[in-house]
Amino acid sequence: MTQLLASSGSSNENFVDLDVPITAWVALVALILVMLGVDLALHRGDKEPTPKHALFESLTWVTIGLSFAGVLAVIFNRQASGEYLAGYLVEKSLSVDNVFVWAVIFSTFAIPLKYQHRVLFWGIFGALVLRAIFIFVGVSLLNAAWWILLVFGAFLVFTGARVLRHREDEGTHGHDRAVNMLQRFMPVSKEFDGHNFFTHIDGRKAATPLLAALVVVETTDVVFAVDSVPAVLAVSNEPFLVFAANAFAILGLRAAYFLLAGWKERLHYLGHGLGLILIYVGLKMMVSHWWHAPTWVSLGIIAALLAIAVIASLVREKRVAAAA
Repeated sequence: MTQLLASSGSSNENFVDLDVPITAWVALVALILVMLGVDLALHRGDKEPTPKHALFESLTWVTIGLSFAGVLAVIFNRQASGEYLAGYLVEKSLSVDNVFVWAVIFSTFAIPLKYQHRVLFWGIFGALVLRAIFIFVGVSLLNAAWWILLVFGAFLVFTGARVLRHREDEGTHGHDRAVNMLQRFMPVSKEFDGHNFFTHIDGRKAATPLLAALVVVETTDVVFAVDSVPAVLAVSNEPFLVFAANAFAILGLRAAYFLLAGWKERLHYLGHGLGLILIYVGLKMMVSHWWHAPTWVSLGIIAALLAIAVIASLVREKRVAAAA
């Protein structure tokens, strides 16, 4: 799309440089909107999703996300496909943490399972808009000065170290803040009104707990976007690829939530793996002005860290069960 960082003299010759036509952007956004529309239509009626249905949907979203890499290889080239896959894997890995935070949020607000998909749908919609803004702001900053790489990289390393000390109560403190913020604009009901975000109290329009939960979901996504967008920019500097990787990874999060929400204890070391991934991409970004790690190396390291974290978690689970 543009020669990112060319004006600052940064060494980005190892990143793919695409001339993405406006029609490709229109097609990507249209595809995302169609998939959102289909997803919304399939979940009308406030039905509680079953694990089997959540597994099928998760596999479908992952298949779509991986298939898009093939489309990129055909339309552009293999390097574009590889950078997209690296970004997709980074975003998909980091987004798993969203799932566990959402579980805490819904538990705190006592949101019934049958209404949770509606909250997440609009939460995901807002997240897509937010990520697009963050991506273009991030690209603009990198285009303005190469040393922003050092700032982003150091921030990711710091965040990775913080994730290694993952707090068990993450997501619980947003309840009171969300309610207090909403009360500045309208009354907040303690009762649900079906799946509606708004209701009426004594003739006045009021927010329901669903809207308060949505506010917390969107707020926490800001925090996650601050972490994940720079992380994806560490493996690709092309806005089209970065946005596509973010979009396809996020679109499957609703199904992943209903599949993995109860797995927090089982995936004990996942947070450690995510922290190490952030530290790796942060260090990669910090040295990318002078040396760029090949895309296949990044893919291998990220996949290996994630696999080790999952395997170590399952081994730990068996040891705990055997000792009980």
